[in-house]
Amino acid sequence: MRTRGAERLLGRGGRRMADAALFEFLHTEMVAELWAQDPDPGPGGQKMSLSVLEGMGFRVGQALGERLPRETLAFREELDVLKFLCKDVWAAVFQKQMDSLRTNHQGTYVLQDNSFPLLIRMASGLQYLEEAPKFLAFTCGLLRGTLSTLGIKSLVTASVAALPACKFQVVIQRS
Repeated sequence: MRTRGAERLLGRGGRRMADAALFEFLHTEMVAELWAQDPDPGPGGQKMSLSVLEGMGFRVGQALGERLPRETLAFREELDVLKFLCKDVWAAVFQKQMDSLRTNHQGTYVLQDNSFPLLIRMASGLQYLEEAPKFLAFTCGLLRGTLSTLGIKSLVTASVAALPACKFQVVIQRS
């Protein structure tokens, strides 16, 4: 049932490998273009580039959430929404499920991907660890946008301790 939901979300069939490669290439080019304008933008410029990437991801996440089948929009608890993100949405976007989901049951969730597809190519050396935030901003926005469409206001941040693993921290914003 879960995989059919993911297939309905983005389509099915043998295009997945090509779709993944095209998505990865597009993402890499977006990051490169934002940093090409000023290769050493300093803290202010870097923050602006990350904000642009996060904003693009947010809009894509909103659009993704709008494509969800109606029956998936009737979650009773936010934990069910996060489980759906980790299983179905992650599988639809990255062709794999998130590796773990932890919560403190007070509105903070940690989603861990031990082999994040957008970081795999740079996992060959520690020198790329400082470059990782550039490649996570879009996905933070994607998660936040999807949650927003599902009616959950959140703050999403990412961290990397060792490539290609990363953690996304989702903090639910209570009204």
